[in-house]
Amino acid sequence: MSSVRVAVVQLSSTDDVTDNLKQTIELVNRAADQGAAFIALPENYGFLRREGLRYPSVQDVDGEIVGALRSLARDRSVWILGGSFPEAIPDSSRVYNCSVLVSPSGDVVAQYRKMHLFDVDLGSDGGSFRESDAIAPGDQVVSAKTDFGILGMSICYDLRFPELFRELASQGAHFVSVPSAFAPATGRDHWEVLLRARAIENQVFVIAPAQCGQHSADRSSYGRSMIVDPWGLVLAQAGDEPGVIVADCDMGRLERVRNTIPCLQNRRL
Repeated sequence: MSSVRVAVVQLSSTDDVTDNLKQTIELVNRAADQGAAFIALPENYGFLRREGLRYPSVQDVDGEIVGALRSLARDRSVWILGGSFPEAIPDSSRVYNCSVLVSPSGDVVAQYRKMHLFDVDLGSDGGSFRESDAIAPGDQVVSAKTDFGILGMSICYDLRFPELFRELASQGAHFVSVPSAFAPATGRDHWEVLLRARAIENQVFVIAPAQCGQHSADRSSYGRSMIVDPWGLVLAQAGDEPGVIVADCDMGRLERVRNTIPCLQNRRL
């Protein structure tokens, strides 16, 4: 495949699963209508909890949150990245923050459990977050073969750990997904810089669907979803509202970038 049309869906999810999935279905269909073969959704697309609360909607890949995507993928014959959902862990009060890749046949072909948990204190302007109180870390680096290339998977805070992305590049990734719900306090200064850096360093397309807007009285997200090419150029960027962005990712360009500056071949560590 010389080129693949990629769509990123930006959402402003809440703790209302029914409403979130209604918006998700509408925007995925809009993306498919624009010819996208791969459609990526943000972290917590189906349920975004209020900070400090547990997860009342814990489920597995057979639940309604992933099930909606499996039906959509079959109906529209597209690949869909479910940015993340709260995956049940047997005999545990915590969950995995799990990203899934769904094929056009509706099969879940890959699951990635967020490795790096957002336990930070951003001060009076940004708030405090303790993901590890409710979420357990994953321990597997995950990439998956698709019709359009190899996809490496990550989630949000993972973006700050370049060693993960270098391992994905070592596994042959052509694309890396970064579904996120970035805090506004960090998003303003770090979001674009980090996404472009990961693309340049690893010579991959970075697909970064994000949450946006005010989710509840005590939680908001930065937005500005992006699609970045292997040279670090921004192919598409969303604004501050829910919607869809689309870009054609040229695999020939990826090959030319890697041939021009063969840093993946020149590595010594």
